[in-house]
Amino acid sequence: MNDQQRRRPAKQHRRPQKDPVRFLAFEALRAVDERDAYANLVLPPLLKKARAKGDFDGRDAALATELVYGTLRRQGTYDAIVASCIDRPLREVDPPVLDVLNMGVHQLLGTRIPTHAAVSASVELARVVLGEGRAKFVNAVLRKVAAHDLDSWLERVAPPYDEDAEEHLSLVHSHPRWVVSALWDALGGGRAGIEDLLEADNERPEVTLVARPGRSTTEELLDALGEESGLPGRWSPYAVRMAEGGEPGALAAVRDGRAGVQDEGSQLVAAALAAAPVDGRDTRWLDGCAGPGGKAALLAALAAGRGATLLAAEKQPHRARLVERALAGNPGPYQVITADGTRPPWQPGSFDRVLMDVPCSGLGALRRRPESRWRRRPEDLEGFAPLQRGLLREALKAVRIGGVVGYATCSPHLAETRVVVEDVLKGRGGAPAEAEWVDARPLLPGVPALGDGPDIQLWPHLHGTDAMYLALLRRTA
Repeated sequence: MNDQQRRRPAKQHRRPQKDPVRFLAFEALRAVDERDAYANLVLPPLLKKARAKGDFDGRDAALATELVYGTLRRQGTYDAIVASCIDRPLREVDPPVLDVLNMGVHQLLGTRIPTHAAVSASVELARVVLGEGRAKFVNAVLRKVAAHDLDSWLERVAPPYDEDAEEHLSLVHSHPRWVVSALWDALGGGRAGIEDLLEADNERPEVTLVARPGRSTTEELLDALGEESGLPGRWSPYAVRMAEGGEPGALAAVRDGRAGVQDEGSQLVAAALAAAPVDGRDTRWLDGCAGPGGKAALLAALAAGRGATLLAAEKQPHRARLVERALAGNPGPYQVITADGTRPPWQPGSFDRVLMDVPCSGLGALRRRPESRWRRRPEDLEGFAPLQRGLLREALKAVRIGGVVGYATCSPHLAETRVVVEDVLKGRGGAPAEAEWVDARPLLPGVPALGDGPDIQLWPHLHGTDAMYLALLRRTA
């Protein structure tokens, strides 16, 4: 060793700098993957904690939210792009590494963050959470990704539409192939409609409020929000739409429970059931699958305005507590119980109106829960099928002759919607139900594109709502 080498200072290794925004987004993505958590439940407490520590302002929270939801929505597309940039099967990449990579790809291809900033910030995050060796791998992959824009990558990883339409749509719009197929079957029509639907699934949904009748009004909510932050609902008379970035909890009516956050499609389901004509008395209503309580709260308010009472039943105790919280302060009589709708404690023919919003795949709410598209499998529908049919049969037993049952799902999948209703009416798997269809379309005046009826299917791209389904049935004997 010569004198110059002796005098040369040792290379200093810079400690990685923790970026609070990207670190929080990574934490949320890991919780979604490791604990099967939902981003809409994981992210708010993380943001609240960061704000309390003084680490975050509104812009930081907006960026963290975009990184989490954008990465989850486009996961299928980004996985295919990353796979084309590495020399091993994607399944051999550790999930935390893939989360950092996909979040980096989203910054490169799905945001306006400059390329150098997206790469350097992602590599720095990798140094913090993965270590120096894996950070070099992240750097190499993201530099390959940065060589092309999104359209160019889609041309490389997706087959042409004319060769394999479903796989093309799956990769371009980041939905599992089986989901594309199921949605296309339910929607019908050609390419334009399904592409519009898949694009709508990848858009950030508006926050919609419900003014619970007798407790709040849309005018109160609009006044509280101001002209720049509040808009009337498109279809529901109880709805108010919030401008992007608004905080529902900042409104007194929401804090007091006089209003709540509820998708407009969910509001329309409750409104249609409440508007359906019944023969004779109209004093006892049932929500047989009431958790977490949004529809129950609106039904309870509508029932109270007519002198009727609502029984809200929920099988899971923790969800029953959410229902109690949602209904607290309702001016009319109501009751919340923990009960299984397939083995009900009530007597047959006890109710005038019954809502069964059954457990389902949730394919109608992919805008709000993008991780659901990657968790669900076609075989999951087989598990829901007996429960959905059992709940509808019990609903028809619970309603009196001349009363009305609403069968609802947050899924447009035919196996969870019209097929269930037709099976129960025709007696497949049991005795035929003595009930008839009620045309639900006239009960939602002003709402377009409701199809041929008598049931209703709402769509994100046509109505700006979740893809809620509703069938109304009147018991005849």
